[in-house]
Amino acid sequence: MTLKIGDTAPDFEVQTTEGKIGFHDWIGDSWAVMFSHPKDFTPVCTTELGYMAKLKPEFEKRGVKIIGLSVDPVDDHKRWMQDIQDATGYMPNYPLIGDNELKVAKLYDMLPAAAGDSAKGRTAADNQTVRNVFVVGPDKKIKLVLVYPMSTGRNFDEILRVVDSLQLTAKHQVATPVNWRNGEDVIISPAVSDEKAKEKYPGGWKSPKPYIRVVPQPK
Repeated sequence: MTLKIGDTAPDFEVQTTEGKIGFHDWIGDSWAVMFSHPKDFTPVCTTELGYMAKLKPEFEKRGVKIIGLSVDPVDDHKRWMQDIQDATGYMPNYPLIGDNELKVAKLYDMLPAAAGDSAKGRTAADNQTVRNVFVVGPDKKIKLVLVYPMSTGRNFDEILRVVDSLQLTAKHQVATPVNWRNGEDVIISPAVSDEKAKEKYPGGWKSPKPYIRVVPQPK
């Protein structure tokens, strides 16, 4: 079955470039972003891993941990990391999961069970579906799933924007409109009655339609 928003992120134990981890224990009370790659030493992924290293301080400000995954052994990852720094100016400063037995890729429905149990001999094209982003909350529930083709680099600035929305809406009964950015107006959740909304927002709200109630972002 395909993993969905609201499902518990499957737990696992793996070797990474920073040692052995248990995924749930590693997340702890933080949020987490896990992003996957079909093969080491691939051009688009090289640019992504470098940019994610650049963005790591922004994720840390939000209490978010970053972890990468690639369908190759950890030793290959370590060699690739130098290429990433050479190409982008940033060395990955977060763990990279070695998934050479394809266990995590299959556990997270990125590869079928029939894919075998070894990365050896597999090409990036064989693993092209291992191009996912998962955002996981402190409750270990999946909050976001994105899947990209190999030819399109991911927009990790968008992942930051989504994290801002997820954290805000988890704390307040609001939703964020199209293209919302942190600090902009939000929408009162439909689950909140007008009576309750008046208690929380005594100054009222803008309402272009009865079912749309726009207020400043709560602090």
